[in-house]
Amino acid sequence: MNLSMLTASSTMGQLQKKIDTISNNMANSSTTGYKRRDSQFSDLLFQQVNNQPQPYHEINRQTPNGIRVGSGAKVAQTNIRMDQGAVQTTGRALDLALNDKGQFFQIQVSNGNVVSNQLTRDGAFYLTPSSTNPDLLNVVTSEGHYLLGNNGPITIPANYSEIIINQNGQVVAQMANGTSQVIDTIEIATVHRPQLLQQMGDNRFALPNLAELDINQADVIEIVNPAAVRMTQGALEGSNVDLAKEMSDLLVAQRSYQFNAKAINLSDQMMGLINGIR
Repeated sequence: MNLSMLTASSTMGQLQKKIDTISNNMANSSTTGYKRRDSQFSDLLFQQVNNQPQPYHEINRQTPNGIRVGSGAKVAQTNIRMDQGAVQTTGRALDLALNDKGQFFQIQVSNGNVVSNQLTRDGAFYLTPSSTNPDLLNVVTSEGHYLLGNNGPITIPANYSEIIINQNGQVVAQMANGTSQVIDTIEIATVHRPQLLQQMGDNRFALPNLAELDINQADVIEIVNPAAVRMTQGALEGSNVDLAKEMSDLLVAQRSYQFNAKAINLSDQMMGLINGIR
């Protein structure tokens, strides 16, 4: 009886992790560029229980003596799904949508004295005054992280009148005097192994320590040739979360959780009956 209770309780803990993953997907169904995650389960170890006395053998038995008892299931991994989200037109010049899955904007994130490059699919960018030059504006994310181009963080002249970004990521500033100035080209990276990405919060991803994993960076991430980039200005990529699917998965997970809770209840009742025998 104790074995059945332990198996059910172990599985309930893992099902709770799946429910948490689904809840996170549903909570981010309106988050720009969010990529949903799926939980993958695997079996825990089996135990061989020899329930037949030796050397007794059942007549005409086709299977070996004993039974195999499972120990429940566990969440093996949560896989990120890179399916393309719906592109929604906003008309805002600094809203950008990537039209190919697996591609990311590169941003520069400062954490104290530590500066690192991270990735995001959130194409909602803004302008903020440069701290070093009052005549320039930095292109940043909503959290203030710099958008990177081929020449580093992208800056726009403060006296611009219009910003034009073509589908290859080239940034052109129309000046107040009628001239145009090519600023830079947005650097886009393709991630070949997205399951290695680490979520950093605020819709940002970072690479793990690839040296510890003995993996070459070129096998994981690659800078895209601008000619192969398809970007839409004045639009944002929505989340790829399908609420109908998430609700269906949530119901299945809840029913599985309920089934295992019922198994614990029945085991407890059976133990009570056994203990009540006089």
